[in-house]
Amino acid sequence: MYEDWTLIESSFAQQYNIRLRNEPDMTWDEFSTLLSGLSADTALGNIVRIRSETDPKVIKNFSTAEKRIYNEWKSRKMRKTPKFDEKEYMKQMEMLEKAFASLL
Repeated sequence: MYEDWTLIESSFAQQYNIRLRNEPDMTWDEFSTLLSGLSADTALGNIVRIRSETDPKVIKNFSTAEKRIYNEWKSRKMRKTPKFDEKEYMKQMEMLEKAFASLL
């Protein structure tokens, strides 16, 4: 949310004519409701559309700017994804097999 704050602010201004910096009394519930209701026509909605696209045909036809946004998002998600540890996986599988064997 912090990284997209400028998009959130501009989207609220565009869709609701609300300047978030001038709304110190807005509750979290109201903010969350309004945020989830932002349309695809807003700055944030457009970015979310690009980031969440899964159709390879659509992605192939992205503009250069859209491809950059999409690839940056995917790269960011990959950095946050825990690495697969095969040794730990095998250890857990052995423990699971022993647990099942003890049930017999």
